[in-house]
Amino acid sequence: MKIVLDTNVFVSGIFFAGPPYRILQAWRDRVLDLVLSPAILDEYRRVGAELFTRYRSVDIGEFLQFAAHKAIMVSPEPLGAQVCEDADDDKFIACALAAACDTIVSGDKHLLKVSGFHGILVLKPREFVRHHLRGSA
Repeated sequence: MKIVLDTNVFVSGIFFAGPPYRILQAWRDRVLDLVLSPAILDEYRRVGAELFTRYRSVDIGEFLQFAAHKAIMVSPEPLGAQVCEDADDDKFIACALAAACDTIVSGDKHLLKVSGFHGILVLKPREFVRHHLRGSA
């Protein structure tokens, strides 16, 4: 199964236990595939750098390196029209479309509102774990 993770889920999985951590663990264990675009990876890097200035004990650089080498990278076409209320979230939709991926994991209200767009489900981390990772990770 291929999934796109919004930035907050990816970063939360690195810093905290709980559903986002379980999702990253499942990816590491090859239970699922993570799909990224250059724009998403750039956002992961930017947010990681911001957090590192506040939390020096956690350097997400290794996670980013792993993501850059082990995720499925796609170069999505522009959507043509804004889909999410927050246009910055459209990169996750575009990435999912480019990879023929039917699931985005996010807690973002703007992404959750467009769940179902072109058959792409947007699930909260807890929902995703409950429906897709029971007994794994």
